[in-house]
Amino acid sequence: MTNGKIWLVVKPTVGVPLFLSAAVIASVVIHAAVLTTTTWLPDYYQGSAKVAAE
Repeated sequence: MTNGKIWLVVKPTVGVPLFLSAAVIASVVIHAAVLTTTTWLPDYYQGSAKVAAE
């Protein structure tokens, strides 16, 4: 394992939940940003009909 020495500094009982929490927070922030900055994604999630191309 390349980064195996990190567990000499941080206990796995602290590091693993901390890493997983950071991944969840990052995922929620990214999804929230995409939902608030796009116009088509909320409609897609709601199942709205496609708009015909002009």
